[in-house]
Amino acid sequence: MSHLTTVESATTGPPAPSAATFADGRSPRRLVLRGPSAMRAATPTRVAARWAAGALIPLALLLAWHAASTSGALSPALLPSPGSVLAAGQELIQRGELLPHVAISAQRVVLGFVVGGAAGVAVGCLLGLSRAAEALLAPLVGALRAVPSLAWVPLLILWMRIGEDSKVTLIAIGAFFPAMTTVFAALRHVDPKLVEMARTFGVRGLSLLRTVQLPSIVPSVFAGLRLALAQAWLFLVAAELIASSMGLGFLLVDSQNNGRTDRLILAILLLALLGKASDALLGWAERRALARWGTPG
Repeated sequence: MSHLTTVESATTGPPAPSAATFADGRSPRRLVLRGPSAMRAATPTRVAARWAAGALIPLALLLAWHAASTSGALSPALLPSPGSVLAAGQELIQRGELLPHVAISAQRVVLGFVVGGAAGVAVGCLLGLSRAAEALLAPLVGALRAVPSLAWVPLLILWMRIGEDSKVTLIAIGAFFPAMTTVFAALRHVDPKLVEMARTFGVRGLSLLRTVQLPSIVPSVFAGLRLALAQAWLFLVAAELIASSMGLGFLLVDSQNNGRTDRLILAILLLALLGKASDALLGWAERRALARWGTPG
C-alpha cells in the first residue's frame, strides 16, 4: 500500500494553507506517492545476483550456438561459430570500418530519440491536459500511429532527399508515438484527489503540471521513453536498410549481398548490445529522477 508523502519547499516556517501562500514566488507543496519499492535500497549483493541471473540465458544461448556451429549439424555459411563472428569484427576494426558504422548509427538514434521523445512527451501532455486538444488531435494521431515505418521512407526521401535528415526524421517518428501515448494515458489516470487538493491551494496551469501531475507520472514517462528508445533502434534499421552507405543497417544489407553471414550476425549482436546499453543508461536516469521526485520505483 502506498504512503502519502508531503514535500515542503525550502522556506523558513511552514506555509499557510491558502492561495496567498503561492503569490510570493515560493514553490508550492508537491504531493507525491512513495511506494515500498522506493524505500528499499538495492544492496550490492542484490545487484550482483540480478546481473548473474540475467546472464544465465545469454550464456546458455552462446554455448548452444557454439555447439550447433561446431558439431557440423549446420553449414558455416548458415551459422558461423562465435569465434568466426568475433574474427569478422576484429577484421573490420583493423580495416577501420566497424567503429564508423557504430558511431553513425548511434548518432542517428540519439538525434531521432531526443527529437521524437521530446515531441512525444509534449504532445502527450497537451492531449492529457486538454479535452479540446484531445478531441481535435487524438483521431489524427491515432491514424498516423498505425502507418508502418517503411511507408514513410519514400515520402521522406522525396521531401528531404537521401541524407541524414530523412533518416533522423524517420527515427524521430518511431520514437514519438510510444512517448506520446504513454504520457497521455498516464495523465488521464493521475489521482484526481491530488489535483483537487493542489487547486485548493491556488495551484493552476503549468505550476500544477510541474508540481503535481508530472511528479505523479515520472515512472510512466520513463516507461514511454524506454519504449521510444526501443522503437528508435527499430526505425534505425528501417532507415539504413534503404538508401544508406554507412551504419549497422547498411552492414546488414552489405553482408547479405556478399554472403558474409559472420558479419551479418555481428551487426545483429551489435544492435542488441547498443540497444541494451542505451536502455541501461536511460534506466539510470530514471532512477535518478525517481530519487529526486520521490515517486515509487
